[in-house]
Amino acid sequence: MSNVSIAFGTDGWRAVIADDYTFANLERVAQATAAWLRADYGEAPHAVVGHDARFLSPEFANRTARVLGDAGIEVTMADGIVSTPAVSWATQALDADAGIVITASHNPPEYNGYKLKADFGGPAPPSMVDKVEQAVPDAVDRSSALPSLDTLTADGTVSTSSLRAHYLSALHDILNVDAIRESGLLLAHDAMYGAGRGLITDLLGEEQVLPLRHDHNPGFHGIAPEPIEERLQDLSDTVASSDAAAGLANDGDGDRIGMVDENGDYVSSHHILALLTKYLYEERDLSGMIVKTFSTTHLLDKMAEAYGLSIETTPIGFKHIAPKMAEGTVLVGGEESGGIAAAGHIPERDGIYIGLLIVEMMVEREMQLSELVNELLEEFGPHYNYRDDLHIPADQKADILDRLDADGGLDEIDGHTVERLDTLDGFKHILDDGWLLIRPSGTEPVLRVYSEAESPTAAKALVKDASAQLGVEA
Repeated sequence: MSNVSIAFGTDGWRAVIADDYTFANLERVAQATAAWLRADYGEAPHAVVGHDARFLSPEFANRTARVLGDAGIEVTMADGIVSTPAVSWATQALDADAGIVITASHNPPEYNGYKLKADFGGPAPPSMVDKVEQAVPDAVDRSSALPSLDTLTADGTVSTSSLRAHYLSALHDILNVDAIRESGLLLAHDAMYGAGRGLITDLLGEEQVLPLRHDHNPGFHGIAPEPIEERLQDLSDTVASSDAAAGLANDGDGDRIGMVDENGDYVSSHHILALLTKYLYEERDLSGMIVKTFSTTHLLDKMAEAYGLSIETTPIGFKHIAPKMAEGTVLVGGEESGGIAAAGHIPERDGIYIGLLIVEMMVEREMQLSELVNELLEEFGPHYNYRDDLHIPADQKADILDRLDADGGLDEIDGHTVERLDTLDGFKHILDDGWLLIRPSGTEPVLRVYSEAESPTAAKALVKDASAQLGVEA
């Protein structure tokens, strides 16, 4: 029996392995997924199942496939480690009704998770997730033993596919891989021991890629595989000490992007989003809406105004962006955390695609990455961002949020008067020349504090002052 409450966060269900993330609880979620699929897609739904490189992910994926197969769901399984974007691509390409990825993305190595993909090839929107959550039984509901994977494979219910190879072929078709190869640019690729390892090498060839952290380590050597600045020092040093034109990094399941320029300096996801907007609009002559989450740069608002494009801000979580991408009217969509999508591909974050699209921009413009960023900020004004993740007890986090709610936020931050408070998702303090956002994480026991200002120093000062006012030091 089990009475653990199963709740999906910003992007799927995640929990600590052997604590709440057990085979029994995984079966409950898989049974709920099967119930939702049969209710919404009839008696013979089709699902794609894949897994990342984490501890026990293959075993968890196999158990998921067995539960789905036992419920009469046709299952296509990846034949090995595969990125989340590859599962999303396969869900769309195979006209499947859902995709499931066993992954905890960027979370610390003790976690695992369960991402749910909609039939359009992107994160399941809240309406779908709610149906699955509501269908989760209190305990595993089974009157007989699960059939083995061999049995389900023999009767045709479960099949395997080389999803990784098919996904790489699709990337080759939508990116100008030949131009990148012909440029001879050397790229460093930090896979952070995740599912993105080897993908860029397979596309461009070994002579153009310096691989970092591409070996198999299900525990990520104890480090959360999140491609943020403080975790990319090895990538930065490698690029700075070599002839590499840029460095690319991906999180544990390959849907996020982190980059450093030719000097080894970190390029924020805010600037990557803005560069993509500029490239697709000016060079590829594409148009469409810009969709960004609540913690993402206001630089995009200035660009939308200059280009005559509409812009929309959503709560944090790519699941709010994906349905809009699926409509085919979005130019770029993304979030501060490095999850970015662009027109011409699936309505899903894809760290490999986005990173190589920026490299393609470098090749087409014949400019270094630092030059592209400088040009961008000269044209639209300086915008710099900073973020601290505050690991504090749950009761302290709740007290802080209650205080902000009762007080209507902070009145002044680092000498700047708060002009207004926006509470779309957290507490966003709008200042005269920037902003500061305080928001709890949807996937970890963390309080996040974000900011934007006209210089890196000013952005950091906003976060530090706000944290001090809240009684929390990062």
